[in-house]
Amino acid sequence: MKKIVIASLAAGSLLSLVQAADVTTAMLKNAATSTDSVLSFGIGSEGQRYSPLAQVNTKNVAKLVPAWSFSFGGEKQRGQESQPLIYKGKMFVTASYSRIFAIDLKTGAKLWKYEHRLPDGIMPCCDVVNRGAALYGNLVIFGTLDAQLVALDQDTGKIVWKEKVDDYAAGYSMTAAPLIADGVLLTGVSGGEFGVVGRVEARNPLTGELLWTRPTVEGHMGHRYDKDGKEFDNGVTGTVNKSWPGDLWKTGGASTWMGGTYDAKTGLAYFGTGNPAPWNSHLRPGDNLYSSSTVALDVKTGQIKWAYQNTPNDSWDFDGANEFVTFDMDGKRYGGKADRNGFFYVIDANNGKLQNAFPFVKKITWASGIDLKTGRPNFIAANRPGDPTKGEEGKKGTTVFSAPAFLGAKNQMPMAYSQQTGLFYVPANEWGMDIWNEPISYKKGGAFLGAGFTIRPLFDDYIGALRAVDPKTGKIVWEAKNTAPLWGGVMTTAGGLVFYGTPEGFLKALDAKSGKELWKFQTGSGVVAPPVTWQDGDTQYVAVVSGWGGAVPLWGGEVAKKVNFLEQGGSVWVFKLSSK
Repeated sequence: MKKIVIASLAAGSLLSLVQAADVTTAMLKNAATSTDSVLSFGIGSEGQRYSPLAQVNTKNVAKLVPAWSFSFGGEKQRGQESQPLIYKGKMFVTASYSRIFAIDLKTGAKLWKYEHRLPDGIMPCCDVVNRGAALYGNLVIFGTLDAQLVALDQDTGKIVWKEKVDDYAAGYSMTAAPLIADGVLLTGVSGGEFGVVGRVEARNPLTGELLWTRPTVEGHMGHRYDKDGKEFDNGVTGTVNKSWPGDLWKTGGASTWMGGTYDAKTGLAYFGTGNPAPWNSHLRPGDNLYSSSTVALDVKTGQIKWAYQNTPNDSWDFDGANEFVTFDMDGKRYGGKADRNGFFYVIDANNGKLQNAFPFVKKITWASGIDLKTGRPNFIAANRPGDPTKGEEGKKGTTVFSAPAFLGAKNQMPMAYSQQTGLFYVPANEWGMDIWNEPISYKKGGAFLGAGFTIRPLFDDYIGALRAVDPKTGKIVWEAKNTAPLWGGVMTTAGGLVFYGTPEGFLKALDAKSGKELWKFQTGSGVVAPPVTWQDGDTQYVAVVSGWGGAVPLWGGEVAKKVNFLEQGGSVWVFKLSSK
């Protein structure tokens, strides 16, 4: 057994079996400034994806060359959206179909692999992806497509604990990287298209024991758990039926499928919530709290401290699950969020008060803007899909053209914030959709949409655009257009660089101030994952996972046909500066 250290929490005292060489709460608190490791999704728990490393910079990035590449192998390709973690000479990287690898950093050799045994009945809505893991103690922890959490020994890959989160047959799954916040393991759930109920769970990361749960659909009871696992009520989320009429709140969606961020300065964890279920908004008049929102949670108690709803009574599957990235501006702590609905929000991270909101894409049809006094969108009523009960024979509502499309102005691909430039770097997409509502009723494990759609591009020359956004003014400082939609994340560094990938297979480096392309490398398959960087000895490395997939080829309509030439894959590439 390992040395016991006691960490006291409001939910009870957790016994932490942590040795000196293990990942600690203190290390994770300072992960964003660490240069020899990448300890969490987002590079730091705040999600800025900013590295203080500058050995690779605007003057020499053109000399980046491959150091090694590792293939995930087998026939299990599909989308590879994972962000690697780096610690103690190892890379921990998840892959499609709930796999995880430990790789030797110096040689690229496989140290071990864990392949989760998945049942036949899994129902992931948007590909068999996994976005990453969490490190704590000597464990690496990740979620699976059949809604389980698995904790493995970092050295051997052996299972230390495994916990079922929910019933995959009801549509629950897990695709996000877990979050460690002040010594607590926080996770969300996927499955909003199947009428699940979104929630955040807190666990002891060393044992998997539940501490508390917080539903993200108004009307559901939260719970806390004692050291023996006994359940106690912890207050209802919101007020029953206040913003959800009838019984639809019981299958209300709002899944927390992208995971969360945590800011030690505010002591709050921030989770985005997905679309309300079903998509047909005429069945659920009201705001439908807390769907399509950002929810700020007290890590110790599981109580909601504040919430901001980006799209009340969402009718377009705009979701609100995108990451909330905290940063300093004018002496205050704010959070930035590039929402799927096309607006970029700047919100006080302490109290949820809206500071600013502005478009980061060129065409938005569902609202004319965001009222900065009330925080509510100015809806354009004619651009909400029609009520099918008032349509022809009650089978289909009026079709409208909506922009952005439901895949969003920005989807799962995380943006980055540079402490050097004060800009956010947002991977945006310009597309729209024809959308209509249809009658629907809930059936366990069945798709719960009540809508039909066809996605199509808005412009002939591009769909994706990496945009540098000023959170203070709302100005787009520069943009780099891309023919295919962008679906991979972004990283920025103190070397004045912005790294991002494209579905065409390139990892690119741009000048963070001007947007000028300085370097690119063809990885052999589409990049739909976020890059990372670290330094080993006197050498800085950059890594990214390559493997085309995700929601676009599955749900993309005309856009999917436009990019059907892209090849699948599954590998991780590592780069360093050439010595020549």
